[in-house]
Amino acid sequence: MSETGFPSQEELDAGLRRQLDVLGEREVAGWKVGLTSGGARDSMGPGFRPFGFILPERVFPSGAKVERAGIMTPGVENEFCFTMGSQLGAGATRDDALEAVESVCAGFELNERRLSPGATTADRLADDLSQWGIVVGEPRVLDWRGFAFADVSVRLSLDGSELESVAAAGHIDDHFDSLAALARQLARFGRALEPGNRVITGSFGKHAVTDACRLHGDFDAGTAKGIGQVSVEFV
Repeated sequence: MSETGFPSQEELDAGLRRQLDVLGEREVAGWKVGLTSGGARDSMGPGFRPFGFILPERVFPSGAKVERAGIMTPGVENEFCFTMGSQLGAGATRDDALEAVESVCAGFELNERRLSPGATTADRLADDLSQWGIVVGEPRVLDWRGFAFADVSVRLSLDGSELESVAAAGHIDDHFDSLAALARQLARFGRALEPGNRVITGSFGKHAVTDACRLHGDFDAGTAKGIGQVSVEFV
């Protein structure tokens, strides 16, 4: 722990290196960028945006049925999911991210709580930030510079009943700043965001899954063409 009360850079780097050791030579479908929203923002230090990997076999289309018993203490977070059209790496800026993105869709992150309450920060990083998989909706190609991402509100429903609605403004980092920060962080470990990678950029809300259920997310921009919808059924 550093004098600031946050984990030291050495501890943070050690956790991320352990995560990549766990990943090994396996293929990735994409990455998550963590600590970008709500109360979790900056919780490991000001501006620290860690990565987590997403495995190809755990990318599901909207409407998929997922075995709840196959995930240890499962949970769902509703998130934007971007697809990269070109590489984004060392020295990336927000403008670079705007140019590199191919599409965006409504998405869910599927979480798995694998650690005990006493886990260290390095353990949390090594554990892939609780990432288990993602569910993705239909891709949208938008005017990346003109679209009002800050005006989006995300509604999460459980079996047809609304659980919550969270507005982007004041809640989540600018998505293109997050993509650039993720690319710079990955570059420190010899990685980059590659064409075709899926990237989730932070939670608008979360729900613990304790029973069979259907979850639905509506990403509404208040315009004729929003981000879209996504759903998943736990069986």
